[in-house]
Amino acid sequence: MFRTVKYRARLAGALTAALCVAGAAQAREVVPFADGIGAGTIVVRTTERRLYLVNGDGTAIRYPVAVGKPGKQWSGATQIDGKYYQPDWSPPAEVKRDNPRLPNLIRGGSPSNPMGVAAMTLRGGEYAIHGTNRPNSIGTFASYGCIRMYNQDIADLFGRVTVGTQVYVMR
Repeated sequence: MFRTVKYRARLAGALTAALCVAGAAQAREVVPFADGIGAGTIVVRTTERRLYLVNGDGTAIRYPVAVGKPGKQWSGATQIDGKYYQPDWSPPAEVKRDNPRLPNLIRGGSPSNPMGVAAMTLRGGEYAIHGTNRPNSIGTFASYGCIRMYNQDIADLFGRVTVGTQVYVMR
């Protein structure tokens, strides 16, 4: 699904700086979070359509997200297994079946690339936490199981987590 340029620290910094300079709205916020989950863990609550990055001090950074459509949602524990800046996207077979006019590959950086500015793949390779070229989908049930974020929010999260970060997806 992902043919990509691997994450590089200087690119993530440049990406974050560029988005901040562009005046992107800040959708994230620090909120109370006391679920006994360790610092640095990502928790996605699909019914809320929110992603939390746990700070470990009784707070978390909360981001609005889009989650799977009915019948496309999943839950469980996984880990980030890859980080990619400007990823290429190849539609999975199910997406291609539903949208046969999609090209086999959309290059990273293209306005039609649904991965947005960055993506973090989840162990197993089927799903990712990624940006979007459809910001109006954030806060909805829109995807085939991936977690979509505003591009400025994925850039922020991208710089805060590492490969191996624990991710819990809960309904």
